[in-house]
Amino acid sequence: MTSSSATRSPDLDGIRPAAAPRGRLDRLRRLGRPAPAHTAPPPTDVRERLVPPFPEPATHLWRFLGLGQDAADRLARATGWLGPLLVALLAGVLRFWRLGQPRALVFDETYYAKDAWALLHLGYEGTWPDRKTADPQILAHPQVIPLSDTGSFVAHPPTGKWVISVGEWLFGLDPVGWRFMTALLGTLSVLMLCRIGRRLFRSTFLGCLAGALLAMDGLHLVMSRTALLDLMVMFFALAAFGCLLLDRDRTRAWLAAALPAGPDGRVRPDADTGDRTALGPRPWRLAAGVLLGLAASTKWNGLYVLVFFVALTVLWDVGARRVTGARRPYRAVLRRDLGPSVLSLVPTALLTYLLTWTGWFLSDDGWGRHWADGRGGTWSWIPAPLRSLWHYEYLVYQFNVGLHTPHKYQSNPWSWLVMGRPVLFAYDSPKPGQDGCTTASACTRTVLALGTPALWWAACCALVYLLFRWALRRDWRAGAILCAVAAGYLPWFLYQDRTVFSFYAVVFVPYLCLAVAMMTGALLGPPGATRHRRIRGAMTAGALVLLIAWNFVYFFPIYTGQTIPYTGWRARMWLDTWI
Repeated sequence: MTSSSATRSPDLDGIRPAAAPRGRLDRLRRLGRPAPAHTAPPPTDVRERLVPPFPEPATHLWRFLGLGQDAADRLARATGWLGPLLVALLAGVLRFWRLGQPRALVFDETYYAKDAWALLHLGYEGTWPDRKTADPQILAHPQVIPLSDTGSFVAHPPTGKWVISVGEWLFGLDPVGWRFMTALLGTLSVLMLCRIGRRLFRSTFLGCLAGALLAMDGLHLVMSRTALLDLMVMFFALAAFGCLLLDRDRTRAWLAAALPAGPDGRVRPDADTGDRTALGPRPWRLAAGVLLGLAASTKWNGLYVLVFFVALTVLWDVGARRVTGARRPYRAVLRRDLGPSVLSLVPTALLTYLLTWTGWFLSDDGWGRHWADGRGGTWSWIPAPLRSLWHYEYLVYQFNVGLHTPHKYQSNPWSWLVMGRPVLFAYDSPKPGQDGCTTASACTRTVLALGTPALWWAACCALVYLLFRWALRRDWRAGAILCAVAAGYLPWFLYQDRTVFSFYAVVFVPYLCLAVAMMTGALLGPPGATRHRRIRGAMTAGALVLLIAWNFVYFFPIYTGQTIPYTGWRARMWLDTWI
């Protein structure tokens, strides 16, 4: 995310270690033992504990290449944006390449692409013929659209379909049209993750690594090239996470500015300041509320992200009050921060959610639009359109929790992290001499929503490491990443009997990439490590990243629907459950 501060140069310096608790260091000193080598001593200036500075950019590389001092300084500072932009460029090329292939309505595109077209022209979801009739007609004669203005019952709110409709407005009812916006948001999410990782780790290198890992994730790639709703939930939730991170730095800087300075000019904790200082306006938190409302109005699992992020930001406020010197930080947050925190997130998200239904409110033919007209009862004082929407949403809830229809590719959330059952979006068997099949035997062309296995399996190890960092080292960065993973993952365990699919996991893929980047930083070693330790760490981390990159390239044909020999497809089916 944006910062006017200096950036860390993208050299192989590991993640900055979190400051150790003072009590633990005092106990070690009393026992005559040195502090752990991997632990940084707590800063004496509270400002550094509240908002760790971005390290000064290294200019020696650019000077070595023959640039002058001023040019080297400017270029070194530009790496904070230049690196993320280059990673995003790579991600964009991968996501927009042959975007119109396969030329079909794959998986649930048959619902969302058509609903998006209806929203664009009617303001609400209209009625289409059955998919066996409508889909071939759309692909063969897109100028003849078999859309009726009769309202249709749909299972998800409208925001994601409004987003898809932007691409259809630009390019028409065509595969490129209905996939354009997911490809764009997928590319932008890589750029955002680079900047979020940079701010989280105070390292441009680790931020760009997290973004590069996301660019090379197969599930994220497939979902970026398919007009489904889950990638949009991921995008809005990730943007909200970035806004809350900016809010965290801003409010801590506000508290640091309010603290009194000692005779030596250093800022020390002050109980009165910690207990009584108001945190001022928080525009980034309001922006997060809007984005979380957009996530929830795309698919309802965005509501769980809202709940988890409210808890996360309140705990961040508690930590800020404690570092500032508050006697009772929880009481200070309860009195001064909890109300504004909840009010800036929850009502903002609710209002945003309602605004996304504007097209339905303004229509006369939207499904259930006039259900409450003329109905009395206890709640008759509420405007009829709102009661009609409540009734509609109640029926949608009943439909979603009661969705138990067996599906060949459904899976249990327990298997998602290890990619136990990916979803096949498209499959074709071109004959020799047709559609790029140049072998003497049959070929295969598939689109498989499978995460890059090496990345996901490394992420399982990284999550264990983050649990250690959070539980035993009180590392707030590990806690933030774990909270975001939990927000996108744990709620699905509540619906063990519902038909669910592993591609829902795309919502928390960015945070798995952050987890692997943080583990990689630990492998590289802290800044004070010996040269031998740094070399070993760099070799191990480099081998891991190269393995993930190779793994992505190897599976790339089955992510993008390329024609390959049947034997090549079968060799990529590492687990029988992938078939």
